[in-house]
Amino acid sequence: MKAAPWIASFGLIGAVAGIGFALAALKKSNMAEAAAEAAMMPEPMEAVIVQAAREVEHRRTTNAVGTVLALRSVMLKNELPGVVKRVDLTPGKIVEEGAELVVLDTTVEEAELKAQEAQASLAEATLKRLTALDTSNATSKQDLDEAEAERDVALAQMERTKAMIARNMIRAPFRARIGLSDLHPGQYLIEGVELTTLQGVDEAVHVDFTVTQTVALGLKEGDVVEVIGADKEAPVSATIIALDSLIDRNTRNANIRAKVDDARKLPPPGASVQVRVPVGTVRQVVAVPVSALRRGPEGDHVFVIAADPQGQSRAAMRLVKSGSVMGDEVIIESGLKVGEPVAASGSFKLREGVLVADAGKAPQGQ
Repeated sequence: MKAAPWIASFGLIGAVAGIGFALAALKKSNMAEAAAEAAMMPEPMEAVIVQAAREVEHRRTTNAVGTVLALRSVMLKNELPGVVKRVDLTPGKIVEEGAELVVLDTTVEEAELKAQEAQASLAEATLKRLTALDTSNATSKQDLDEAEAERDVALAQMERTKAMIARNMIRAPFRARIGLSDLHPGQYLIEGVELTTLQGVDEAVHVDFTVTQTVALGLKEGDVVEVIGADKEAPVSATIIALDSLIDRNTRNANIRAKVDDARKLPPPGASVQVRVPVGTVRQVVAVPVSALRRGPEGDHVFVIAADPQGQSRAAMRLVKSGSVMGDEVIIESGLKVGEPVAASGSFKLREGVLVADAGKAPQGQ
């Protein structure tokens, strides 16, 4: 007699359920073993270098755009019209004080000078003869005075012509570097033509910049600013030597001039530089290494290292308000106190509550 179909179905269901219960028991057993093994393993620990937040003196700064200027700079022009005879205006060449740069043709003036020299010689000879005759009362006092006057006039005319010749010879007023020029022998120049620029070659340079009137009121001669040129990693110290006595009525800005002692640390004259200007008074602030500051969706933060109830060091994320950077340190405006230990190196590996070890300290027993 055959078994009813429903009896076979119940048997199949029971077999499947038994297998399922067996698998569940096996998984539970494996999970229990894994949990037991995990409990026996030590808690993960991250190695960092811990450093305490320190108190430093800080003065807030603002940035300004400055221009590098040579201590001495002129636009070279000719005083008199004339034809160019000689030129020595090689761009970039450094010339010494008194060097001949441009010489105009002085043929006419030199001819006049020769004639005046001859006239002066004749006047001198005439004066000597009349002086000799005067000793024997053979001439009048008036004739002697007229001869002396003619001699003096001739000498004055010679000096005037020599001065004219000298004004046609343009010399370097100081040691300088020559700028660009487009001047050639034979070229005719009217009076006052711009020939080239001369930039003084000195050990120091000036930096001119402008600041708002509010900032200018807090500055004085002798204050130090930082000039940042091509090498942004190495700011150069500059000393303020002059403040404009007048505030610009249109921009309400003040012009400031600072001096950099080593011109080699800045770009050439005319270049634009960044000037970091101090604002306000010096104050005490909290500073941590730049590497300790992290940025994330929550905002700027650091990891403060503190002991848990069991005495183990753990990381705790602390939101802070960061300020300006001073070298290798960053100013913390709020959120951190002086002396609090933070992860200065290796903070990128940390998360909230993770166990940490200070790699900067030797393990106990050593």
